[in-house]
Amino acid sequence: MKPAAFDYFAPGTVDEALGLLADYGGDAKPLAGGQSLVPTMNFRLAQPAVLVDLNGIEELFFIREEEGGLRCGAMTRQRSVERSALVQRISPLLHEAMPHIAHSQIRNRGTIGGSLAHADPAAELPVLAVALDARMYVRSVTDARWVSARDFYMGLFATAMLPEEMLVEVAFPTLPSGSGWAFDEVARQHGNYAMCGAAAVVGLDGRRVVERARLVFLSVGEGPVEAEQAAALLVGEQPNAEAIRAAAETAATQDIDPVGDIHAGPAFRRHLARVIAERVLTRACERAAGTEGQ
Repeated sequence: MKPAAFDYFAPGTVDEALGLLADYGGDAKPLAGGQSLVPTMNFRLAQPAVLVDLNGIEELFFIREEEGGLRCGAMTRQRSVERSALVQRISPLLHEAMPHIAHSQIRNRGTIGGSLAHADPAAELPVLAVALDARMYVRSVTDARWVSARDFYMGLFATAMLPEEMLVEVAFPTLPSGSGWAFDEVARQHGNYAMCGAAAVVGLDGRRVVERARLVFLSVGEGPVEAEQAAALLVGEQPNAEAIRAAAETAATQDIDPVGDIHAGPAFRRHLARVIAERVLTRACERAAGTEGQ
């Protein structure tokens, strides 16, 4: 299990990295934490001719509050996000979900940008980005643009980035007042790939009626799968057990079309989606109403 031969570059700035990506195009791969890319290279499932190592670019390592939200540099370690008091305060859903990502050893090396750009359909961070309406800051030598998480994911391990582009930063907006959130997943063992998982964000108005809802699944499609019909069913309703159960049923039967693999079959994934959706929607609604634990 050794990778095919490749050329290696270790730029010290974003501009240097972008120059290398422009020079080598589709033959080059950025190396972030290496927790996904390196194993696939060892199995020769990926054989990039050039590796552009981003670990020496200090400007990509940061967590800060800006414009009423959270900004994370693409090379910020997942463990840093998990332990950040700023993340806990500004983006509690992100904080709650981070311990679910693989094992602590993986999170010590894995990066925010690496996971988002890799676009694994079983990964937690892409689902959180969509649920939180995050924006990705993507740069090339000639251009720079913000891309919403909803538009960023294009399919199985596919994003809206061009070969010469690089994810530089991600912005997570602060949830509005009256919001609740929750994340949950089911795996055979903690740290394994989840057979199904979901993030929920719910907003209540002054009458405690649902005015906005978002439910996003992982491991049931080719990327983050947004349960739009289930969310629409909740809007305008009192978030009681019956309404939540109906939304969870809609999510499992109409919003997703899971396939089977070595981890779980389609029917079991639908069952998990129904159970998890009910859990996260219930918890999100309780948090929005301030009744969690009552």
